[in-house]
Amino acid sequence: MINGQEPRPMTGILWMLVTGLCFVAVTALVKWMGPGMPPSQAAFLRYVLGIVFLIPMLKDVRQANLTPRQWKLFTLRGLLHSVGVSLWFYAMTRIPIAELTAINYLAPVFVSIGAAIFLGERLAARRIFAVVVALVGTAIILRPGFREVANGHIAMLAAAAVFSGSYLLAKILSDEAKPTVVVFMMTVFVSLGLAPLAAIVWVTPTWEQIGILALVAVFAQAGHYTMTLAFAAAPVTVTQPITFLQLVWATLLGMLVFSEPVDIYVVLGGVLILASVTFITWREAQLKRRPITPTINATKV
Repeated sequence: MINGQEPRPMTGILWMLVTGLCFVAVTALVKWMGPGMPPSQAAFLRYVLGIVFLIPMLKDVRQANLTPRQWKLFTLRGLLHSVGVSLWFYAMTRIPIAELTAINYLAPVFVSIGAAIFLGERLAARRIFAVVVALVGTAIILRPGFREVANGHIAMLAAAAVFSGSYLLAKILSDEAKPTVVVFMMTVFVSLGLAPLAAIVWVTPTWEQIGILALVAVFAQAGHYTMTLAFAAAPVTVTQPITFLQLVWATLLGMLVFSEPVDIYVVLGGVLILASVTFITWREAQLKRRPITPTINATKV
């Protein structure tokens, strides 16, 4: 039973397919916009343009009686996510879409490690093996010593690590506040955190850039909503493997739209990382405890 209802696996799979397409659309739009706008400014405008989606959440926020400790955690999460989003926007315009998508799969693995270090989660032998598999997948993608590891790769690795910190804080806060409050506070604090970074490098945006970032906000919001519908319809162990298709869509998009060659090593590395994340998710379900590891989709923008 999920939320008192019988599981609907096919419905969950279909919603997760839509989720993957939405998040690939986000990636494609940022890639299409290119490096003409500083990453921190692009990220700031994306969040500001998305504030309109927060209006229905105002009632829950007004009713939330947040403690000083919770305010500090929300602030810290906003700062971490601000850095992560800026790094993601930077990486997106500098490395192929497939590589960024594959490296992004690492975020849940970093969360698993962070949960063991900071939240006292037990890191059993099987989970350690899964983490090692993910790191092997990363090495296959980057192939240090065999090709140049670009600044974009380093930025995306850093983004995945920073996002994992944001997700760990989200785990703590989601136990104490409604999901709508957590989402609202993240969007507001990320906007505030990015504002000074954007002001330092500000360039006057074109109407085309504003339009693209508005579409990014729409697809990102739609992706998070359809992901929620997927989780409401089917267990995460059913929907998690579907996230592999994001790498398929990203690879095809990079090849057909951006003339990026298909790199079999990136696909192989991405499969290993995703297999690691899927196994960790499955084990958590088997142990009948609340998942600490977020899905691959629960990320970035």
